[in-house]
Amino acid sequence: MRALLIFAGVVGVVFGQAPTGSVPVQAYKEEAPVVTQHSIQLNGKTLKYVARAGMLPIRNNGGEVEAGLFYVDYVVEGEKNRPLCIAFNGGPGAGTLWLHLGAIGPRRIKMKDDGAMPPAPYQLEDNQGTWLDVCDLVFVDPVGTGFSRATKTETARKYNGFTGDIESVGEFIRLYLARNQRFSSPLFIAGESYGTTRAAGLAGALTAKGYALNGVILISSILNFQTARFTKGNDLPYALFLPTYAATAWYHKKVDAAYQKDLPGMLKAVRTFAEGEYTVALMKGDRLAAAEKDAIATKLMKFTGLSKEFLLRNDLRIEIQRFTKELRRSEGIVVGRLDSRLTGTDGDNGAASPEFDPSAAAILPPYTHAMNQYAREELKYQTDAVYFALGGGILPWDYSNAQNQFADTSDSLRAAFDRNPYMKVMVANGYYDLATPFFATEYTFSHMKLKPEQSRNVTMKEYESGHMMYIHVPSLVKLKEDVGEFVRGAKQ
Repeated sequence: MRALLIFAGVVGVVFGQAPTGSVPVQAYKEEAPVVTQHSIQLNGKTLKYVARAGMLPIRNNGGEVEAGLFYVDYVVEGEKNRPLCIAFNGGPGAGTLWLHLGAIGPRRIKMKDDGAMPPAPYQLEDNQGTWLDVCDLVFVDPVGTGFSRATKTETARKYNGFTGDIESVGEFIRLYLARNQRFSSPLFIAGESYGTTRAAGLAGALTAKGYALNGVILISSILNFQTARFTKGNDLPYALFLPTYAATAWYHKKVDAAYQKDLPGMLKAVRTFAEGEYTVALMKGDRLAAAEKDAIATKLMKFTGLSKEFLLRNDLRIEIQRFTKELRRSEGIVVGRLDSRLTGTDGDNGAASPEFDPSAAAILPPYTHAMNQYAREELKYQTDAVYFALGGGILPWDYSNAQNQFADTSDSLRAAFDRNPYMKVMVANGYYDLATPFFATEYTFSHMKLKPEQSRNVTMKEYESGHMMYIHVPSLVKLKEDVGEFVRGAKQ
């Protein structure tokens, strides 16, 4: 095999930060999906399935096609009315290759066992962690991600935003169910990152229109953006990120020796401190006495491995980018944001924040290469279009529905519970996820005003990995087991 020299850069798309200007658009042409036959060995048995890759149209009220949404589905042969799971990623601006080729689909990009990037050329392998043995699967790329495109820039603007995004993916789900006669199948949706924002919004929107969900799977969840925005005057994220900072410091052997032996025990102590003394100290602001401030800094130092000087200089408030740069600065190493187990180096050791996220850099080339190869060679889907893996295909995200406030779909999920008491929710959190911290998710669910019987329909699982916990092979195995148990329970 001849070597090919190319340059790949990492695009930072984080909760609405996206390239500005125009976006690629393309005309929609109705075509039948490309169908291929496959099989996989799972638990000593052969599972035969059909894969289809194609586009579905999104039309306005006048019947005009405004966008084409690319999808790949997998249907097991010989079984009717199997549970159906429709999955999507986040960003906004992320294609669904991450869940597709990392966690859920029958094929998987081969990474190192801890999730680090292997050397090129990258390889695909059968995914022993696939969910296909418990449900049929549909992966859809929202407008401006993957191969999905709006037909005009004006319609790209319509769908590149909080409201239009939920509407377009909701219409995709309706049309997919109709065209494939799947209304009798137990229905699940699974989202990751901003995809959980979308999933919670969809749960409310679909239920209100009469489409009941059996279950919602939230992977690395963010429903209430106040929990993750380090904006002036919003002290909430500092307390909610602290347990993840502590877990990260524990992983890198930077916490006080008294906490290094027992991660769960340390996290219990950090949770108590974060929602108690630390939150009270932050609320006091400039009224916090010097002695109190010094005492809080001492405790923070033991949990985070950061120096007291750094903590006092930053007014006890640890912003995420400063943490990832500071934790191992003395070694010239930065830790990842998506997965703080992973590390890298950059060109300015004196900077306040890293030049890039080493955990994002580790996954972007393998997944991008794998999706382009897989779609064309194994799924036989031929196109000259660019597959937008992470950014590049969307306009700045429109949060106009949440003017002068933080975007929040937790109440939409609560409303879905009220309308459908049988719906169940599974939440998967990574200990080392600095993008959507697990304590922030716990906070969100504890503030949704769920009734006791509704809370009993929520299952939370934690993994010793990061934002994409499935890149860590032991967590991939655990996620499959947890989802299998959840789907079997939720479809009843």
